[in-house]
Amino acid sequence: MSSKEKPTLGGTRIKTRKRNIAAPLDPAAFADAVVQIYLDNAGDLELVARSLESSDLNFSRYGDTFIEVVFTGGRTQPGTTKPDEGERHPYSIIDCDAKREAILPSVIYIQKILRRRPFLIKNLENVMRRFLQSLELFEENETKKLAIFTALAFSQKLSGLPPETVFQPLLKDNLVAKGLVLLFITDFFKEYLIDNSLDDLISILKRGKVEENLLNFLPSAKRSPEGFSEHFTKEGLVALVEYNEKKIFEVKLKEMKSALTTQLTEEVDISEVIETVKQRVKDAKLPDIEVVRILWDVIMDAVQWSGKNQQQNANSALRQVKTWAKLLNTFCTNGKLELELMYKVQMQCYEDAKLMKLFPEIVRSLYDQDVLAEDTILHWFRKGTNQKGRQNFVKALESFVNWLEEAEEEE
Repeated sequence: MSSKEKPTLGGTRIKTRKRNIAAPLDPAAFADAVVQIYLDNAGDLELVARSLESSDLNFSRYGDTFIEVVFTGGRTQPGTTKPDEGERHPYSIIDCDAKREAILPSVIYIQKILRRRPFLIKNLENVMRRFLQSLELFEENETKKLAIFTALAFSQKLSGLPPETVFQPLLKDNLVAKGLVLLFITDFFKEYLIDNSLDDLISILKRGKVEENLLNFLPSAKRSPEGFSEHFTKEGLVALVEYNEKKIFEVKLKEMKSALTTQLTEEVDISEVIETVKQRVKDAKLPDIEVVRILWDVIMDAVQWSGKNQQQNANSALRQVKTWAKLLNTFCTNGKLELELMYKVQMQCYEDAKLMKLFPEIVRSLYDQDVLAEDTILHWFRKGTNQKGRQNFVKALESFVNWLEEAEEEE
């Protein structure tokens, strides 16, 4: 071959990439086949499950379509809950009575299907999320059926159906505003609590990330603690109302404690701190006894502990008591509240090794600052009911009490 001739590719095999050509999707044919199985077995879910198991239907490709057929009796139009063209069966969840005994067999049936084909749990999530985001397309009776199904699904622990899948789609503003979410969630609560405890319900709500503020389920016009209490009390869910009131109360206490901690840390003028407490007590309607407990906790939390030096710790604690005595005095307005303060001091000294030996000194300091009255101290000494460390504290306070009694006799 001449040096000027160019080499050719003649006889050389050129490798080409093979392409996987997927068969076109045909969900309509799949839906019709599933519907026919329902019809052939007259809706007997046990027989339907067996027929589905022995079929060669492609569930992995048409999982969403299968769940649609279970819920609505046939295929739905894309992006809606409206029936699409094709066969339908009358044994779906939407077609049955809005009663637990009518819907429970479908829950158990789906559970069996999911055990054999666990990958379908994702399809169940997809379809439920879509339905819940489209509650306005359902009749009120159909919404109730969805709520009952959901409650029973959680009661039966339906293959780990995540609560977040259910509750988060409900928080769409338009659904909440129309009252559709409140309608759904009320039926859900009532149904779930038939077989489960309030603690079980709260656990689900926590996992669904909605437990922190249940008021979000209410339309804006009703979205208040009073509106929540009125609605769910009327629906017979008193335990839930009491839980929510307790939760709101705890949040308000926490907010107040946080605000006071900041003020004490920044050494804000005591008159400003007093005004803050008064305003929060008014806004949150906090009981006086809780206010006293919070004030003591905040004051002692702000103590700058030096470490193992007992005397320095004692000086720091007593200095803090003296600094904020006026704050305590403002809100310890009667003997009952003063006694509650003594119990708080007793419990903290009992539980905190740094304060164990400081009980009599703290009580004496509170007496000197006119926070605790003589009668309160004597009542605690003679008739106190809290037994935590009481024997030791009574003995430690004995000399001071003797002094008070002698002074009383002289008067």
